[in-house]
Amino acid sequence: MSLTTGTPAPNFSLFDTDKNQVHLADQKGKNVVLLFFPLAFTGVCTTELCSVRDNIALYNNATATVFGVSVDSLFALGKFKDEQNLNFSLLSDFNKDAAKAFGVLYDVFPAFEMQGVSKRAAFVIDKEGVIQYAEVCPTPGDLPNFTAIQETLAKLA
Repeated sequence: MSLTTGTPAPNFSLFDTDKNQVHLADQKGKNVVLLFFPLAFTGVCTTELCSVRDNIALYNNATATVFGVSVDSLFALGKFKDEQNLNFSLLSDFNKDAAKAFGVLYDVFPAFEMQGVSKRAAFVIDKEGVIQYAEVCPTPGDLPNFTAIQETLAKLA
């Protein structure tokens, strides 16, 4: 079961594509947008993350730090980030700890019967570490509601 609004965000420790360890607890004092996505180099995931890239000023103006989170290796994510010129951090949840903690891990991914792939989900976490927006997309082909994410961030600014 995924986490809901008003719930403290569970801490995690994941590596980014620059091989730095990122702890969610270290983000206290900042608004955070977590975007869980199934797999790098896929059509909908590319569309989602490039939309964030193209609109990064909206997140920066809301003083929000954006993290894309996937079960891909940090090396695959690094290649993906470079190819798409993404201007925010991608975190490797290769061991699936964050997806499990947030309740967004498929038992079996609808395509290709893969196990251990994260669902597409969006969470906005406030400066105190409390989830203020939570969305788990019904299917991997759906995109998060970016308007609702921006509205939530506007209330936190």
